[in-house]
Amino acid sequence: MNTEHVVALVSGANRGLGRRFAAELVARGAKVYAGARRPETIDVPGVIPIQLDITDADSVRRAADVAADVNVVINNAGVSTRATLLEGPLDDVRLEMETHYFGTLAVIRAFAPVVERNGGGAFLNVLSVLSWMHPSTSGAYSAAKAAAWAMTDAVRDELAPRGIDVTALHVGYMDTDMVSYIPADRKVDPGDVAKLALDGLFDGQREVLADKLSKDVKAQLSATA
Repeated sequence: MNTEHVVALVSGANRGLGRRFAAELVARGAKVYAGARRPETIDVPGVIPIQLDITDADSVRRAADVAADVNVVINNAGVSTRATLLEGPLDDVRLEMETHYFGTLAVIRAFAPVVERNGGGAFLNVLSVLSWMHPSTSGAYSAAKAAAWAMTDAVRDELAPRGIDVTALHVGYMDTDMVSYIPADRKVDPGDVAKLALDGLFDGQREVLADKLSKDVKAQLSATA
C-alpha cells in the first residue's frame, strides 16, 4: 500500500498499543482519527478524537459517517477479563467474543465501503499469540482471538477484489496495563510493536509476528514429526 495520503482510524487509541499506533501514524504524516468509548481520555497530540465503542452498532455507524475519508483501519480495541471457560462468568466470556470477534467484524463491515470509496486501502487486525495457544487461564480471551483470526483470513479473501488488504498482527505480552500482572522481562515494548506492525501493513504483508513468542508458537503449528 502507498503510504502517502494515509487517513487512519485507530480503535482503542486512548491507551496501550492503540495509543502507540496513533502516535506512530501521526509521526509518519498520517491524518488520524483516534477512537475510544470516552474520547476525552485521548491525549495523543495531532489526532482527531472520535467516540467509538465497537460493541455498539450505533457508535460504529456514527464513526463511519464522521471518519468518511479513512483508507486505513487499525482494529486494536480489546478487552481481557481473564475468564476461564468453565468457571468464569458467562457474561465475561460473551464480552470477549462480542469485542474481539463481533466488534471487530462490525468495524470492518462499516468501514469496508468507506475504504473502497476512498480508492482502497487496508485493515490491520490486532490478534494475539493466544489465537494459536490456548491456556485454560485465558480461555475466553483465547477463544475470541482464535475466532478473530479465522474471521481475519476469511474477510481478507472477500476484500481483496475491492482493493483492500488485511493484515493480522500476532504478539505475545506487551508492556501495557492489560497484562500488568506479567513480569516485565516477558513483555515487549508496544511502541516497537506498533512500528513493526505498520511497516508490515504498508508493505502488504498478510501477517506480522511481532515477537519471539509468536514466531516460536507459529513455527510449532506447522512443525512436522
